[in-house]
Amino acid sequence: MSDHGNHSDAGHHSDAGSQAHGPITRAGETADERFTHGAQHDHGAEHGHGDAHGDDHAHGGIGQYLFVFAALCLLTTMSFFTYSSAWPWRDQPQVGWAFMMAVSCTKALLVVLFFMHVLSEANWKYVLTIPAAMMAIFLAIMLIPDVGMRTRMVSQERALHMARPSDVRLMEQAAESGVIAGPAAH
Repeated sequence: MSDHGNHSDAGHHSDAGSQAHGPITRAGETADERFTHGAQHDHGAEHGHGDAHGDDHAHGGIGQYLFVFAALCLLTTMSFFTYSSAWPWRDQPQVGWAFMMAVSCTKALLVVLFFMHVLSEANWKYVLTIPAAMMAIFLAIMLIPDVGMRTRMVSQERALHMARPSDVRLMEQAAESGVIAGPAAH
């Protein structure tokens, strides 16, 4: 007996709607029927229509989005704090830069995880993100020598117009003493 085609037994209809396509996966259910029912169940769960077990929205609902929005606002305020007079490391700009980079990376992580729904994705997300992150780190490490040695071999003309640390110090001293005026008021 075959799993395909029409059966002429009593209780089986020979119309086009009852033809079996593919192997029978369970008594009375074909693979096509199983696929159709599974897709409808997944569609309902995917859009937060919960099944008989009372599942909530798959992405956490509006409360989670509002919490992430509030966190993003707080992190943005923290970034602006680095420019205020209350910032304790005012004389060390590198601390502010590092702090702002950490805040920016945290904000980007929140946006990617929650608003782009990467947190609720399957494990395939690691297949995409880990190699990309490794390549980004590799690229940054490989560019360090280029950035650090960019002034070693330049043309004489370019060397004449290149800023030197001594020039920067002279400009800062001139600005502090008032020899060089600030930007003109409009």
